[in-house]
Amino acid sequence: MLGSIGMPELVVIFVIALIVFGPRKLPELGRSLGRGLAEFKHATNEFQKTLEQEIEVDAKRTAAPVQSAVQENAVPPADPAPSITKSA
Repeated sequence: MLGSIGMPELVVIFVIALIVFGPRKLPELGRSLGRGLAEFKHATNEFQKTLEQEIEVDAKRTAAPVQSAVQENAVPPADPAPSITKSA
């Protein structure tokens, strides 16, 4: 199970990264990782906006035929005073 990463874990990760990549490559690697995360966040936000717009368009598209069908099947208004005839 993954828990929250504390300070000791971050230090161990940093030391391992320093050993693997070296002190000269580490800042460059951090910058590129930050840019990658920012780009991923931007793409995720754009995807979410596009998805919400498509849902709205689809909802409007499906609501229009339903609304027109309700209007077509509406009961015509009744006569205000129906005439009563007596047959004798």
